[in-house]
This record gives sequence, structure tokens and C-alpha cells, in this order.
Amino acid sequence: MSLSAGRILAALTALFVLAPAIPASAATTQRDAPAGWVAAWSAAHHHPVPGNDWDGPNWSIPGFTNQSVRQVVRVSAAGSLVRIRLSNRYGSQPLRLAGATVGRPTSGAAVQPGTLRPLTFHHRLSTTLAAGTESTSDPLFLPVRALDALSVTLYFAGPSGPATFHQSGLTTTYRASGDHRFDHRSAAFAGETSQSWYHLTGVDVAGSPRTRGTVVTFGDSHTDGYGSTPGADNRYPDQLAEHLVAAGRPLAVVNAGISGNKLLADSPCYGERGVSRFRHDVLGQPGVRAAVVLIGINDIGAGGYPDFGCGASPVVTVGQLVDGHRALIRAARARGVTVIGATMPPVRHATGYDSPEKEAVRDELNHWIRTGGEYDAVVDLDRILADPADPDALRPAYDHGDHLHLNDAGATAAAAAVAAEIR
Repeated sequence: MSLSAGRILAALTALFVLAPAIPASAATTQRDAPAGWVAAWSAAHHHPVPGNDWDGPNWSIPGFTNQSVRQVVRVSAAGSLVRIRLSNRYGSQPLRLAGATVGRPTSGAAVQPGTLRPLTFHHRLSTTLAAGTESTSDPLFLPVRALDALSVTLYFAGPSGPATFHQSGLTTTYRASGDHRFDHRSAAFAGETSQSWYHLTGVDVAGSPRTRGTVVTFGDSHTDGYGSTPGADNRYPDQLAEHLVAAGRPLAVVNAGISGNKLLADSPCYGERGVSRFRHDVLGQPGVRAAVVLIGINDIGAGGYPDFGCGASPVVTVGQLVDGHRALIRAARARGVTVIGATMPPVRHATGYDSPEKEAVRDELNHWIRTGGEYDAVVDLDRILADPADPDALRPAYDHGDHLHLNDAGATAAAAAVAAEIR
């Protein structure tokens, strides 16, 4: 029986390009891989939506056809084996991935020559994800250290259909026409950039006996990093990972924040409600050991807004918010996961978020988080980030400029406070 042209090409590629990049010791499958996978990088995904002036353009609606997408991530734990997780949870059709590689980036879209290696899925170079599903690659032998960067390139012969994605990546993603999985140069990717993550939802590591698990940071734009410098890995979860590495504490940190996300209300633009997505985005992370919960300010601040096309924003009560937080706590405890609550940071002078009624709800929710005794530990960001001269406002040195979001210095302060509560 004759092989198709595509299969011949795949076979030749495996023989003459791919094999030299993988030592014999790397012939490890998921069946015989060691236990102890931990999530070392993640992005919480949501429905594809058009770009806008606030979040910038993105490629989620058209998806990809005969295009390579190169995404650079920073892992937060060491290991000798890596694998990636892909998502088509919000896709409208099967997603066919023609192939994927991982390598060590140098700058921009460039990859260190000789480091690009193929990823396989059930021992095949390509895979298909049905709409609504996810997939994990086979393990690949590739030693990494905590805070190392990896470059993941996905090739879609296409058309892929609308892309499951994370809008506010704050990191440059690159796109090129054609198959550039094994192209270490940046030229093909010049001029085609985005600030979002596409289909890549996690990078896991294994093979390090020291790594004790993963801390998952969960929330909205404070966790997602809006207000921090793009491309600088200055989100508070990034800086939390740096704190733990500097202290010699072998815990990974991953980010499950979505800008605009609410605890109690779904949004076609800003993700499923926190009480729904917590099980997948937090408890579904390999090796999860602890969760840091910072969510609820959008429920309060946007409460009563008309539907601008991103879902309703009902007015919420303190009782409803407390019930939502309790649901997260119960879910984490049932899995043996430590759950740390963070109070809502100050919002005085933030347009639309600052009113006497909304401030009263924020104060009451913070009082419950602070004194209720239901979280395993509490990080009091309300007080840590407040202006000493006006405790209901952000300290000016921490203010991104909208009186709501944190700049790099504010993220540094939040990371240090959270690190002190990680056991």
C-alpha cells in the first residue's frame, strides 16, 4: 500500500531532521514517564473575541490557515522532561495541528540553533482535537531550569477555525505564513505579532525530585498582570515565582488570571465565571498544591453596567460574593489543596468602580476574607497596597494610572506579600 505524500514527508522529516535532536534516553512515552508532573506555565483560555482598542488586536476569530504560531513562555520549575497542553475548548470545529516544536529562544522569535525538537501526540507528529476538548503531548527529554524560557511553535495547515485563546498575554506571539516549525531564524515571523496566547494552555515539567508542586494564582486583571510592563514578566505571579526561586523554595507558580473575569457572572469576552472555571483552571493543573484567590472586584465595580456585548453585569451583594468564595474554598479543600484568600485592593478614583455603595460592598467582603477564618491564609492586599494618606485609594507609587490596576512596583509588593503566606 502506497503512502500519501504527507505521510512520506512526515516520515522523512522524522528520519533526517528530528531524530538527531532527541537522544535515545528521550524515548519516553506517557505510559512510562515518571510520576510527578507539575504545571510550570499556564494561561487560562476563553472564547475567541474580536480585538478592540482596550485589549488590542488578536487573531482568534479568523484562526490560522497554513501558518506557524511561535509563542515564548517562561517555566517556573526545573525538570528533565517537558510536555505541552493544548486546548480547543471554545472551538467550533475539530482543530488539526499539523505539527509542533519546542526550542530555546534567544531574542524575539529567534531560537537557538540546534535546539528545536519535535513534539508528538500519541507518538504521531500531528493530532486533532475535537471541539470542546484538550490534548497533552508526549513527554520530551529537555532539561530546563526554573525561570528558563521555551519557544513553542505550532503549525496549522488549516483552516483551524476560531481559536481558543487568552487575550491579555502581555507577551509577544509571532506568526508566519507556511511551516516554520524548524526555522530558528526570526525573519519569517517579522511583522506578524500579537499580545495573546493561542491554543497553548500549559507547559508541564517532570523529573526533578525537588519540585514539591504548583501554586496556582487565580483571579482577574490583577493576576493577569494588566498594568505591568509587557514582555518583562513583571506580573505579580511572575515575581512570586522569582521570590520562591531566590529563596530556594522548589514550588512552581502558574497564572490562571483572566482580565475582566468575574466570580459570579459569565462573559463571552472575559471568560467563564470564577465559580465555574476554578475546577478546570486551578484544580485541573498537574501537581497543584496551593491556590491564591484574588477575584470579585469586577463583580462589584462593574455591577449594574449595561451589556456592551460582553455579558450582563448584575449588581451583587456581599452575601452572594461570600457564597462564591466559599464554593472555591470547598472545591479546593475537597482536593487537599491549600487555598489562600486575598482582599480586594483599593479602587478610589477608579472610573465606574468608585461609589459609596460599591465601596461598602468591597469593605464588607474584605472584612469577611480578613476575619472569617475560612481561608487557610489571607494576604491583605487592601492594606498592603493602600495609600497611607487615603486608605481607600491605591498608593500612588503602585498605581498604573487608572487608580485600579497595579504597575510593576505594585506587582512587586503584591508578590512579596503572597510569598510570605506560601507554606
